[in-house]
Amino acid sequence: MKTYNEHDSVIYTDAAGNMIDTFVVYETDPQSGLTHINHMDLLVPLKALKLHPKSLESNHLPVRDAFSFEILKKLKAKYTDNDTEIKTKIMNRPAMTIYSQAS
Repeated sequence: MKTYNEHDSVIYTDAAGNMIDTFVVYETDPQSGLTHINHMDLLVPLKALKLHPKSLESNHLPVRDAFSFEILKKLKAKYTDNDTEIKTKIMNRPAMTIYSQAS
């Protein structure tokens, strides 16, 4: 199975056939086969992605300066925090609390 590493530049082809340059936020999940890309915060199958030609160069970053690399790290942290927060909210709210707020 072909996988993509985080920070790889890829070309995402959507259902309408539009080709969009974007980058990988998280590497391909080996269990689900989905890759988390920056464009609209999507999880997409491998068949919708193609490695960007510039990614073939050694030491390529999707954006060329170190400041942008820091932005990528912050995006990854943001997505991780959001996932953790959502899971915490779902698990920590008993059903009876939710029903009592509805009335």
